[in-house]
Amino acid sequence: MPINRRAFAKAAAALAVSGVLGAAAVTTAFAGVSLTGAGSTWVYPLVAKWSAAYEKETGNKINYQSIGSGGGIAQIKAGTVAFGASDMPLKPEELAKDGLIQFPTAVAGEDLVYNLPGIKPGELILSGPVVADIYLGKIKKWNDPAIAKLNPGVKLPDMNITVVHRSDGSGTTFTFADYLSKVSPEWKEKVGANTSLNWPTGVGGKGNEGVAAYVQRIPGAIGYVEYAYILENKLAYARMINRDGKVVSPSLKGFQDAAAHVDFNKAQDFYVILTDHTGPDTWPISGCTWQILRKAAPKETNEEVTKFFLWGFEKGQAMAESIAFGPLPQSTVDVIKAYWKKNLGI
Repeated sequence: MPINRRAFAKAAAALAVSGVLGAAAVTTAFAGVSLTGAGSTWVYPLVAKWSAAYEKETGNKINYQSIGSGGGIAQIKAGTVAFGASDMPLKPEELAKDGLIQFPTAVAGEDLVYNLPGIKPGELILSGPVVADIYLGKIKKWNDPAIAKLNPGVKLPDMNITVVHRSDGSGTTFTFADYLSKVSPEWKEKVGANTSLNWPTGVGGKGNEGVAAYVQRIPGAIGYVEYAYILENKLAYARMINRDGKVVSPSLKGFQDAAAHVDFNKAQDFYVILTDHTGPDTWPISGCTWQILRKAAPKETNEEVTKFFLWGFEKGQAMAESIAFGPLPQSTVDVIKAYWKKNLGI
């Protein structure tokens, strides 16, 4: 039978038009879905792993921009992305006001990294109050008595401390500052906890990547980064004294022990904080990343976003654990699915 070229062209054009799902997600008859998300640099290593495997399996592409939690929150509120990622959960009243929902992705943690000649990774011990005084600019030298008291037998250099912090709006900063607010009344009063702060001292780096790069380049530097960046870049990390007075190293078990003190399943809109919990092995600067969606986004867009994260929850656990992200338990995944159905109708 001869091909009717005009009819064929019309049909192809119709298929292309019908494939549009909205500004943030597009699909056609010949290519998979393409979604854009933005936000947390903390969760970037995990989303990158999941999205590469997801595209290979399904043909659907996730374009994730690692711009910081503050940027992710701003972009999802503006409707310019399909999902925003933040390491600071939004309070239920803010979600309701802006027509948003949020759900957790995975549990992880962050730590202090340093550049000190002769001091090996894990050799330096720090406490929350000492870290707060360093970031307040009160402790200026590495051989300060307060640091030396925590590190008997360690030869601390007579070297100025260069404080490195985030320059962008950051959920990593929120988690770090929330922890310091719990262990230092002075920090709580003078600085507080948010994604952006009025820093008393130091230099700013963009993203976890920027902070890690500054610390690696500046002798005497100290900074805070998500644990996956420590593993990937082989950074010198500190051990910390936790709430129970135990010296602990950052670990997946320590992050999960922190998460065991909260109940995602009962918290409204999954609003929980994981810093400074009790337990002998609990890591004190633990946290989580939340994905934020707009209720008013095209239903097809939200369907594709939730399909991707459900795939991650069900098939991406080994990938998460390989970079020290703690997968969510099945009971929490079930609650998230019910939450999607209630709020998005999917």
